[in-house]
Amino acid sequence: MKKLLYTLIILCTCAGAYAQNTNTQPDLQTTDSRFFDPTKKDTKQNDYTFGVDYRFELGYIQNYQNSLRKNYPDMFLHGGRIGATFDFLLPIRFSLQTGLLIDIAYGVNNQHWRSQDAPSVQVEYLRHKILEAELTVPVRVYYNIPLWKKLNMFFFTGPQISIGLTEYDFMQEHLSDGTMEWLQSQGIHTNPYDRLAEKELHRFNIQWGLGGGFEWDKYRLQAGYQFGLNNMVRNKVITNQHMWQWGWFVTFCYKIN
Repeated sequence: MKKLLYTLIILCTCAGAYAQNTNTQPDLQTTDSRFFDPTKKDTKQNDYTFGVDYRFELGYIQNYQNSLRKNYPDMFLHGGRIGATFDFLLPIRFSLQTGLLIDIAYGVNNQHWRSQDAPSVQVEYLRHKILEAELTVPVRVYYNIPLWKKLNMFFFTGPQISIGLTEYDFMQEHLSDGTMEWLQSQGIHTNPYDRLAEKELHRFNIQWGLGGGFEWDKYRLQAGYQFGLNNMVRNKVITNQHMWQWGWFVTFCYKIN
């Protein structure tokens, strides 16, 4: 009888231990989120993504030509921009952008001269009407900041190179004969001409820019300012001639892919 009782106690103890061990083992087939599932993919957003985004860009530009000694009239040129850009996606929300943009701008200003035939109180001037066309190649680093759903804010900085196609001056003279003769004797143009074709200005303008904007899904609105770094004057008719071209822009971008 005692042997039978001992046998029953041993069997009950083993059964209880087995049941307890079974309940504490994770079931890999269950959908309980408390247990790790090696077949389940991590849904956390990955900031380390690579790829290329293609964009169409269209917008407004304003260039400002500033002369050191006022040998050229300070002038604002207003115009438009159109082109395509390529964004190379980099880790941690960075991207590198380049592309090809076409800028066309137009500006009017008067350059005053002291009269050579009359008292200095008489106003004489050359009216400059500048039509400017450039190819622009930007190299910008972007940093993207997610705000809400598909809304992002971004900042950018980097250089750009503008290659001048034409800078035609539709000049109109309002000068006396004496002033006209004196300007021509100094080698200063008094008739319409292309400043680039006459090798008066450099075709290459190097600028450094910074800006930012907002992006929603495939749409991007951005603005920036470009600081001119090099002297544009190539043929210095008058010594110490310097002219820089700065500018700002507002453009709308659409992601194609």
